[in-house]
Amino acid sequence: MFLEQTIFYHIERTIKRYRQFAQARLNEAGFDITVDQWLVLNSIQKHPEFSQADIAQRVFKDQASVARITDLLVKKGYLSRSASTNDRRRNEVAVTAEGLSLMQAVMPTVEQYRQAALKTCPPKPFTNCSSPSTLFLIIVIHPLKRLLL
Repeated sequence: MFLEQTIFYHIERTIKRYRQFAQARLNEAGFDITVDQWLVLNSIQKHPEFSQADIAQRVFKDQASVARITDLLVKKGYLSRSASTNDRRRNEVAVTAEGLSLMQAVMPTVEQYRQAALKTCPPKPFTNCSSPSTLFLIIVIHPLKRLLL
């Protein structure tokens, strides 16, 4: 079986294309943030109690990647870092006013590219299943459409 014939190849390719599409929309809008940085920033803002491991699991990254992304967000001024009052071994991070401002500015662009990506989903599931990529969109993305909007 060729790689291109497996559903996993098409799922991975679809995810990568969507991420490239999303990053291009952020770049076109003039934002100095990556999709991964936005996901981490958003997770921290919504769940300030999360540990680095929790955030890594939520954004599908390893802990080292989340640590690097967090460092970049601190350097950009979107996050602040301080020693934990409960555990000296831990650092707490929080979204700064600048980070909140960025999130509010980015959200319309995120909503637009999500809408644009979801336009490719057929209105009725399992119609026109001509490729694994289309099948992935129908099985995975279409049911999540309500959650993404």
